[in-house]
Order: sequence, then structure tokens, then C-alpha cells
Amino acid sequence: MREALSFDEQGRHGRQLGAMASLSLLALFAGACATPAPRPMPEATRNEILVTATAYNSTVAQTDSDPTMTAHGVRLKPGMQVIAVSRDLEAMGLSSGTRVRIEGLPGEWVVVDRMAKRWQRRIDVYMGLDIEGAREFGRRKVRLRWSPSSER
Repeated sequence: MREALSFDEQGRHGRQLGAMASLSLLALFAGACATPAPRPMPEATRNEILVTATAYNSTVAQTDSDPTMTAHGVRLKPGMQVIAVSRDLEAMGLSSGTRVRIEGLPGEWVVVDRMAKRWQRRIDVYMGLDIEGAREFGRRKVRLRWSPSSER
């Protein structure tokens, strides 16, 4: 059985408990303040690759018997900012609907077509019926940038 504390002892004991509680709260608060804030998640990595770019038109000579229908089922119309990509680029995440930026060309372009199996690291920029514009575009190396699929 516990012995009863005198009035002085009760006061001293209470002050000790109060001081310990205050120190505990202070330590807890100081520890919380000293804990570094979690770092913000870095912006998602943007993908970038150097590719060979050419241009194509909606003509039977350059495509097939239905030159306005892409391999992904999109009906092409002049003025659309769309591209075809080689199959190795599809495997890297450039699937149908991916939005890309092409170095040297304004705006955003969308993947809607697939190139023949023989091409690698290559894109074809759609130029509608502007055959001369496609010829002038020629073949060039460009940097292609796109975001991971989770950001689309």
C-alpha cells in the first residue's frame, strides 16, 4: 500500500510531473519542427530522343489504297498536326494518342500512325496534300519530347 504524501511532497511531486510533461511536449514539438518536410515529388521525367524525321502525304503512292486512314484507325484531314512513328518508338511509349513536341516545328503533335517495320528511330510528319512541302521538309534529325503515359 502506498504511503500518503504530505502537502509539501504533493506540491513538489506535482511540479515535477508538470515540468516533465512540459519537457516532453517541448521535445515532441522540437522534434516535429526539426523533422525535415517531405520533399515534393520531382516533376515526371520527360522522355526525349533524337530521331530521323521525314514527311508524308495522303496519297496512294505514299501509303496504301486508303491514304487517309491510319494504322490506328484515325481518318486524316489536311491541317492535322499528327505523326507516324517507327515500331521501336511505339515500344518506348509513343503509342497512339501520345502528344509530342518536335524540335523545329511549332505546337504539339499527336501519334496516330505506325510506320513500316523496316524503319527505326524514325517519325513521319503528316503534311496533308502538300507534296512540295513534304519534299522541302526532306529528311532531318530532330529531338522528340513527350511525357510518360500517366500525364496524358
